[in-house]
Amino acid sequence: MAGPTALRRPAAAAAVLTPKEVVSILRQHLLLIVALTVLGLIIAGGTWFLLLRYRPQYTAETYIRVLTPIQQDPKIIETKRINKDLEYGNRVSITNLIKQQRTLQDLIGRDRIKETQWFKRFARYDENGQIINIDQCILKAFKDLKKRFGAYPHRDAEFVVLTMTCHDPQEAADIVNEMVILFLASYGSAKKAEVTDKLTELERRRTSVYNELTAAENAMADVAEQSKITDLESPYGRAFQHTITLRLNQLVLEQNNLTLLIKQLEADIENLKRLAEDPGNVQVERQVEVDPVMVLLAQQLAFLESVLAGQRAKFGESHKVVLRTQEQVDKIKHERQTRQSEIAEQVRQANLKNAKDQLTVLLGRNDELKLLREEAQAQNKELDLARIQYAQRVAVRDERKEMLDGIKATIESYKIIANDPETPKLQRVGSALAPLEVSSPKWEFYFPGGTILGFMAAIGLALALELLNDLVRKPQDVARFLRIPLLSVVPDAAEDEQVRDIEPCHVVRQAPYSIISESYRRCRTNIKLSGFDGSVRTLLVSSGASGDGKTSVAVNLAATFIAENKKVLLIDANFRRPRLHTIFPKQAAQDEQVRQSEFGLSSLLMGLCSYEDAKRSDVIEGLDIIDSGPLPFNPSELLGSYRMEQLIKDRRKNYDYIIVDGPPVLLVSDAKVLAKIVDGTVLVLNAAATRRGAAQRTIRELQAVDAKIVGCVLFAAKVLKGGYFREQFRSYQEYQKLQLAHST
Repeated sequence: MAGPTALRRPAAAAAVLTPKEVVSILRQHLLLIVALTVLGLIIAGGTWFLLLRYRPQYTAETYIRVLTPIQQDPKIIETKRINKDLEYGNRVSITNLIKQQRTLQDLIGRDRIKETQWFKRFARYDENGQIINIDQCILKAFKDLKKRFGAYPHRDAEFVVLTMTCHDPQEAADIVNEMVILFLASYGSAKKAEVTDKLTELERRRTSVYNELTAAENAMADVAEQSKITDLESPYGRAFQHTITLRLNQLVLEQNNLTLLIKQLEADIENLKRLAEDPGNVQVERQVEVDPVMVLLAQQLAFLESVLAGQRAKFGESHKVVLRTQEQVDKIKHERQTRQSEIAEQVRQANLKNAKDQLTVLLGRNDELKLLREEAQAQNKELDLARIQYAQRVAVRDERKEMLDGIKATIESYKIIANDPETPKLQRVGSALAPLEVSSPKWEFYFPGGTILGFMAAIGLALALELLNDLVRKPQDVARFLRIPLLSVVPDAAEDEQVRDIEPCHVVRQAPYSIISESYRRCRTNIKLSGFDGSVRTLLVSSGASGDGKTSVAVNLAATFIAENKKVLLIDANFRRPRLHTIFPKQAAQDEQVRQSEFGLSSLLMGLCSYEDAKRSDVIEGLDIIDSGPLPFNPSELLGSYRMEQLIKDRRKNYDYIIVDGPPVLLVSDAKVLAKIVDGTVLVLNAAATRRGAAQRTIRELQAVDAKIVGCVLFAAKVLKGGYFREQFRSYQEYQKLQLAHST
């Protein structure tokens, strides 16, 4: 066998309806859609008329102005504007308060509401005029009020709208006005109570802050008394300084200077210690210059040096007079040097002693200043600590003063707010009037609404009818649910005027130009091109149940092959309900022929006659028929016997095609036996009777025995509006008119 083609294995169709299929379904049920749409319009119109006549509804409305929620200082004339969303949120909260259960129950409990006919509808009275089961009455009234009373905030305007719907227009206005009075009174009282509570809290807070202020001032006095220091309140860190700080600064400065002097003296002492090694000190030179001995010796030295110079000039260097004078000069120089050393030692010792004495005095003063400085630092530390404590008390005092002033100002503002008529932030705009027009029913709602609902119901019903219909009516059903090749779709005989008076089994021979005949020819062509390389020569035509049209398909399919000058053998294998002997009745004959006319397939398979005795060739040229013959007691065994298989094999040599009209697959097992013998099976599905489940079971039964299903024929398919045959019929008829005109 060759590989399967697109005809044998079509792609699985989508499991959902396509837009085109939905439109087709709607066109098929167009009359239903129009009828239900009109019915919906009529029902809506009748409902509107009855409600308008017997149950009219009137809606009264009024407004409550909602002021800005900001609690503005009444002493400020300028008005503050806040974000629109915040204002809208405030109106929403007011609306929720109006619609809350407590407010509605308070409204029902008011005497004026209990006197209305609206409330009396829910009440039952005893002979004394008292309400029976008041709780049940209020519950019913509350449920009805929740449905009829409405409150909603304006998005952009500063109003909350209150509405009430009743049968009596005046009662609707009275109820909504009573709600406004009730809510404004309760809400205003609540707001006034809030202001009063706030004033009480502020007075308590003012007393508490005043006590804290007094305590802070007492604490300041305690700090000053404990520290024994004056001028604690002077600003810390400014140019003005306390005497303790000044004295400390002076002692620090004096001690620093004294430290410098001590260091200078220590340096001088070190210098004095080095004078012994440095006789050329300036101070020593000055003492030498004023020393009388040194002056006398200098004079003598100068005189002797002049005498010596004269003697040298007169006597020469080696004269004894010169030498004697030279000795005297050297002696005086030695005396001067000795005297100079003595003077230097005396000056150094005197300076060293003076420096040490001064150093002792300065060190003593330094120790004294150190003690004074430590005492001043301790006093300054106490001053700083006292000032810090004092500053803390001052900060607390100033904070409490500022807080007290703010609380006093707030108290004054709240006193003004308590007496302000706008304190509740709600104002009544006006009283609701009795409405002049009904609010319900409105024809603008009922007529379009009824039409739309009727239209939607019609569409839903049309789709439901289509989806709930499980018949295999269209080629789409075959592709979506069965997934086997569709060989042809045979229209219902009532749809084609050319075949209305013709037996369905003789359509191809008696109405060759009809669309039904063309459908059988299409089936023949698809079988020849079915992908079995022309090997399909023996065919079993069967169906799931009896009456599906398999015999008509078998006979007409044989006629299409005969029209191609093919030799065909048609076998009636339906032993239980044979049909070929009635479609092709036997002609009257001699006794021998009468005896032979009783032979058929059953006789041939049981060996009671030969093939020539069982067949008939006097019906149509090129067509031989084997009737079913007498009903055997074992039909399944006969059809599955070797003789049946051999009959098919032997006749293939003499005929181009062998068509077996078999029994239904789901009723008996005969068809499955035959399906194993033939080359292929053609399954007939009746569009008016075959259901999807039955067709699927038929296919499964044949596949279970490995039967080769060539395809299926959708028999007796009716024309649907917008469906399969509408355009095909029109096109085919136009085509046939042109063909017939040319042929004549």
